[in-house]
Amino acid sequence: MNVRLGALGVAGVLLLAAPVWASATVSNGSVAAVRQQVESSMLVRGDVHIEQDGSVSGLVFHQEEKLPEGVVKLVRDAALQWRFEPIVVDGRTVKALAPMSLRVIARKVEGGSYEVSLSGVSFQKSETADPHAVTAIKMAPPRYPELAYQSGATGYVYLLVKVGSDGKVEDAFAEQVNLTFLSRESDQRRFREVLAKSAVSAAKRWTFRVPTAGEEATQPYWNVRVPVSYAIQLAGGSQRPETYGRWRSYVAGPRERAPWRSESQEAGSAPDTLAEGGVYMADSNNGPRLLTPLQGS
Repeated sequence: MNVRLGALGVAGVLLLAAPVWASATVSNGSVAAVRQQVESSMLVRGDVHIEQDGSVSGLVFHQEEKLPEGVVKLVRDAALQWRFEPIVVDGRTVKALAPMSLRVIARKVEGGSYEVSLSGVSFQKSETADPHAVTAIKMAPPRYPELAYQSGATGYVYLLVKVGSDGKVEDAFAEQVNLTFLSRESDQRRFREVLAKSAVSAAKRWTFRVPTAGEEATQPYWNVRVPVSYAIQLAGGSQRPETYGRWRSYVAGPRERAPWRSESQEAGSAPDTLAEGGVYMADSNNGPRLLTPLQGS
């Protein structure tokens, strides 16, 4: 169910500009090769209405007015074909309203048009005060690595954090690092490692409030996902502009699996669909289970 749109249909897709420190390498083709890997994406949020039989009866977008019409149509058409595992509460199937966070990907193809597709989706909400979930107590943000800051290296690190029964972090792992700048492939690998190391180091000092009710309260440890953003503040100290409803361009890094997780535990998960600023339970029993392919194909 991928669709192709002309340049006007993906208005707002911004090509990444290579920083000055990397521009000298363009002639040897190394940056040009990385440029071919650039994709643009938009995180779309909303609420899915799930019926007792697991079908979807409706989708309400968050701030729909900010989203391109083509994206709204693509997502709504796909969502209405989805079927979930029926949700059971106290032995009875019930209707449910599930939060949705979905990543839409746009890739440039021949002829100047763009192929737009749905890449990943999460139906979890970030909890702030839930006795059934892991919630944050102290999460000091990581320091921007000096080398990365001086070089203009920016991006997103998607962490998997293992929280022990005392609320302290037993381990942390960078599952994926997406970079929002261009450079040689060797520099891309280097700065993925630099940002990942910085985020993991900070995460190991975090503390959390662990579940005190429900089945989750009996676990020996819990896995949570935390997206971390590395962005350089604009001149004059102004904040970054509102990005919801706009395309973001980046070079996606490889997806890695934490050493304490199995392939089956990671099946269907998409860390980069999670919005910044949240703590998300990582295990599949948190949130409704989508049975059909993401795009209904």
